Amino acid sequence: MMPLSSNRSPASLIRDTVLIVLTLLCVLFLSVSSPADAAQNAGKKMSRSQRKELRKEQKEAVAKLPAKYQEWIAEVELLLTDEELTSFLTLEKDYQRDAFIERFWEARDKYKSTGANEFRDRWQARVAQARQQFGDMSDERSQIFLLNGPPAATAASTCSTLLWPVEAWFYAGSDTIGQEFVIVFYRRWGAGPYRVWNPMEGMDVLFVENSYSIGSRGHAISEIAQGCVRDGDRLAAMIGWVAAQRMSYALLQQRFEAQPQGPGGEWVATFGSYSTEIPEGAALLPAKLEVEFPGRYQNRTALQGVLSVASTDAGLAKLAEHRSYNFVLTGEVLQKGKLFDRFRYKFDFPLQPAAEGGDTQLPLLFQRYLRPGEYLMILKVEDLNSGRFYRQEKTLVVPQVDKAAPPPPPSDPETARILAEANAAISNGETTLKIVPPPGDLQSGMLRFDTLTTGDIAQVTFALDGKPVLTKKKPPFSVELDLGSLPRPRKLSVTALDAAGNQIASDETLINAVVNRFKVNLIEPRRGKKYESSLLTNVDIDVPDGETVERVEIYLNETRLATLYQPPYTQPVVLPKDEPIAYVRAVAFLTDGNSTEDLVFVNAPDNLAEMDIQFVELYTSVLDRQGRPVEGMQQKDFTVVEDGVRQEIVRFEKVTNLPIHAAVALDVSASMTDKIEQTRQAALRFMEQTIQAKDRAALITFNDRPNLAVKFTKDVNALAGGLAGLKAERGTALYDSIIFSLFYFNGVKGQRAMLLLSDGKDEGSRFSYEDALDYARRAGVTIYSIGLGDDIDRKKLEKISEETGGRAFFSANTAGLDAIYHTIEEELRSKYLIAYQSTNTGGGDDFRTVDLKVNKPGTEAKTLRGYYP
Repeated sequence: MMPLSSNRSPASLIRDTVLIVLTLLCVLFLSVSSPADAAQNAGKKMSRSQRKELRKEQKEAVAKLPAKYQEWIAEVELLLTDEELTSFLTLEKDYQRDAFIERFWEARDKYKSTGANEFRDRWQARVAQARQQFGDMSDERSQIFLLNGPPAATAASTCSTLLWPVEAWFYAGSDTIGQEFVIVFYRRWGAGPYRVWNPMEGMDVLFVENSYSIGSRGHAISEIAQGCVRDGDRLAAMIGWVAAQRMSYALLQQRFEAQPQGPGGEWVATFGSYSTEIPEGAALLPAKLEVEFPGRYQNRTALQGVLSVASTDAGLAKLAEHRSYNFVLTGEVLQKGKLFDRFRYKFDFPLQPAAEGGDTQLPLLFQRYLRPGEYLMILKVEDLNSGRFYRQEKTLVVPQVDKAAPPPPPSDPETARILAEANAAISNGETTLKIVPPPGDLQSGMLRFDTLTTGDIAQVTFALDGKPVLTKKKPPFSVELDLGSLPRPRKLSVTALDAAGNQIASDETLINAVVNRFKVNLIEPRRGKKYESSLLTNVDIDVPDGETVERVEIYLNETRLATLYQPPYTQPVVLPKDEPIAYVRAVAFLTDGNSTEDLVFVNAPDNLAEMDIQFVELYTSVLDRQGRPVEGMQQKDFTVVEDGVRQEIVRFEKVTNLPIHAAVALDVSASMTDKIEQTRQAALRFMEQTIQAKDRAALITFNDRPNLAVKFTKDVNALAGGLAGLKAERGTALYDSIIFSLFYFNGVKGQRAMLLLSDGKDEGSRFSYEDALDYARRAGVTIYSIGLGDDIDRKKLEKISEETGGRAFFSANTAGLDAIYHTIEEELRSKYLIAYQSTNTGGGDDFRTVDLKVNKPGTEAKTLRGYYP
């Protein structure tokens, strides 16, 4: 770095003048921003000094904290947002403060898949080093060090008769600034902490003998180079660089003093939602608590609790024709004053017509697993409809339970009936083997699967998708499996043998189970098996949740032999004598008319080749320049190209009677608090107007994790029930929720659409945007994105919608939702089905691009951009 010459050229003066003018224009532009913009960016533009000023009001509260929490606040002052500090100061218990601190660091951990929290470890290491080098955390060298890390080079004054103590730090770049910069610190009068020098203070404040006023030019940089024998040139060059920035240095200083990008404020609301404190003066909800210990769960004891609320004491939600009771149960379990466990459940009880006006007990059931010992359990119940609360603290003495008989049932007979089967399963002393799936949805990557076992087991064998992967001869009977980067259905089975090699127990589980899969599997006849004159057809059917098989038709070649209306779906078939090859086909129908089939060749030769034909269906919208659906299109108006090769359209029709499966995914994170009522009313109106006899809709809500609120159904009343009792809280796992919603479509055929509504960006998903986009391309589901407000990533929502044949809509507020939903409904009812048989029979699983063109000026065809075979 070269020192700045004190002899300013006219060109440099002009350059500096232009720079000053541009800086003033920037300041003027910022000052006339709209109030909304100012409010939105207030936190980002607040300087460190302004934050300190605001926090003066909080010093009194901080001073009352125990010393270790005061010390923590001092260490993270540069990271803490005002919202975080305010929330922390409202906590009354040390165990809550400890849990807050843990969550504070977790929210800033960018690499959650690793065992360590790299951000916390780096920050704490910098704190320790800053204290060692600079002593006082109020020294601005400490603060710059924490925010930007160690400098690449430094220079310090060695001429105490000329300069006050001065240090200059050079950075080749930092976490927040991708360019070279210099920071100069000085300690006037040689006392107190160092502070950052701004060139607009003038050069004289750095010099000991200063008879000039602030801002004057009595001293020059050349004096430093000449007067400081050791390191003078280097120090002069670095001070000169800062001096040359003039007014623009204030903008640079704002950047290197800026608070690191935080996780967003929603995690604070998330943490607060798990609080067991109730609002001061809140109305109380009567309830009765019963606690039992029905059995052992591995080395822990099962705690089973039942909170009974009388229906006459509870509030009743009324949304359309739906009536329901809705509660949130929050719990904390403390051991020796430390938070051991915290939990949260939501309970929804639809009102039965016969029960209206009656008094029934509503059981809120929960189960936790605790080590034997003494605990304090704190419970809070919020009635979402009446706004009343129940709170209780209960001391628990958890016993050691080992194959004990179930305890006496609860006093309420209905609760006893509900719990009887669960208690019997927990307390069963026979030889058992049960797979314990990992927590959470969308299983992928390397995961550990444990088992619960009882009895004398010699060895356990695990198999994934029918292939053995591991045999273990001593506990723990567990296995680690690599499930791939994205979730897909897998079957894990486990078999236990005794010492003699006899099978004594087994279990299996579907990983990422497909609840909507409608599939027929011909168990008999089997491929490769020889049949003489007849066979017994045996059909197994996977039925979507909530659906019913209406009939199964059995065919020999193309002749229908029988129609079966109830299980077992078996049928004798006499084989033709004069036909060496035949095939059996089974077709299953649901009550809504949807069908699926399976086919097996009988007695086929070994060299019979079966070709996998890729039949591609494109559900297509044609829009004019105003975005309105275009009617009357014909097959000749379209051309299809796959990977540059033109394809022949073999099916073309206007979609008017094919069923629609639509999933509405609603953001219910904390930022939606003021929008939740209008949002759910608009969603309900869309469902009421759109869902017809053969259609199905599902409701998925999401905040820091997705939740299937209502499965695919045509019952609008059930959908209204899912919209009742919603509470906006916690963060926004947008990408996880997209993959979760698309995964729920697995097994669903026909026209499929997802309506995604959110008012925020992703924060905290374990899947990335690229994962979500790739999964959307594979799913074949049309995505309509609806973005509310300005705090959204428009480009990403537009991209994921365009790639799937949908559209992205944006609205400043909820007032525009009805019009958006109406436009989407029009598109769903104005589709063209264009199908072709792909000429690419070479296999492979690479993404295939599809280019659908409409040969009509002023129109645009919207469909998926490609698919994975």
